[in-house]
Amino acid sequence: MDAIFSSPASHTTYKNGVMYNFSTVSELLTSGASNKSECLKDERSLGVALAVLYGIIFVIGLLGNILALYVFLCVHNKRNSVQVYLLNTAIADLLLIFCLPFRIAYYLTQQWDMGIVFCKVIGNLFYLNMYMSIILLGLISIDRYMKVKKSLRRHRVSKRKCSIQICCILWVAGAIAVVVLITAQSMKAQSNPKECFYYTDKKDAVWQAVFNYFIVLVFWIVFLSLILSYMKIAKNLLRISKERAHLPSAGKYNGTAWKSFFVLFIFTICFVPYHTFRIFYITSQLKNTSCYWTDIIHKTNEIMLVFSALNSCLDPVMYFLLSSSIRKTTFQLLCRVSRDSMRSESNTSDLHHGHTLNENACASTHSLHSHSIISPKLVKK
Repeated sequence: MDAIFSSPASHTTYKNGVMYNFSTVSELLTSGASNKSECLKDERSLGVALAVLYGIIFVIGLLGNILALYVFLCVHNKRNSVQVYLLNTAIADLLLIFCLPFRIAYYLTQQWDMGIVFCKVIGNLFYLNMYMSIILLGLISIDRYMKVKKSLRRHRVSKRKCSIQICCILWVAGAIAVVVLITAQSMKAQSNPKECFYYTDKKDAVWQAVFNYFIVLVFWIVFLSLILSYMKIAKNLLRISKERAHLPSAGKYNGTAWKSFFVLFIFTICFVPYHTFRIFYITSQLKNTSCYWTDIIHKTNEIMLVFSALNSCLDPVMYFLLSSSIRKTTFQLLCRVSRDSMRSESNTSDLHHGHTLNENACASTHSLHSHSIISPKLVKK
């Protein structure tokens, strides 16, 4: 029989001369100084990089989501359930975008001069709108699957009124959670009032760590629902394409199937890296993590968070793919802007002739796009 004996002092087990230390990870995290106020922080290089990346996301996301809101609110008054979810996703993305200038200013100056409470407000609003987008994307996937399935019994989530009620409940619940978190975090003593968006331990606020674990669990549930829904949507559309291969419109179903995978691809790139690492991040907050590991964990988390913020730039692409009305309106707006600019510059007959050609090109593009839309009887947008 193999000899097994242990040392109680080190909690190390020996078997056949091989050492097994069950607390290696914990010891690595807790080795060294554990007082965060004593840790030396140098984030100047990372801060500049984060400021540049968030600046790009701010500009692109602001323009894309303002255009989306204009289409949703000013052009199309009649909305189905998917468009209700898309509208609320655009609002969440825009609110997240408005939080970015404060992060950019902090990363460039490396100090926070607007008070602890406002720091917590900006931080929690950022996360609120990020998770609102995540949950709404999950609801969109379920809604689209129920419609493509062509079930005789329409699920209640597909109804417009029900989707509005769901969105209201989500916003109210999110607002309550944010108020509670801001209040609890603001009451805690801060070692450095000039510091914001930095790693904080949760040993004295275990309930916040538990809440963060729950939010991560919600993400993985939503991610699983996206995978199942869009895979089934694509499977149904590819099956229809094969059954109707002899028809000219067969290729359109393949196109819609690939659009579903593109939405899943966006979600995976933006959110999966962050939430995979998030589990380790929250766990470290409950331990006396050393300064060395605190610095690594914090910087890794900040980099992963950029990918999550990137979703606010890519969501307008998703709106364009999922809603035929947005595609149609976007083409019309582009053509209208083009025609107006041509009018202001056309002072000769030659330019007027070019203007006419431009109008014809817009009309051709709109006509071609209209014929490329799949019949709503099969896939409702």
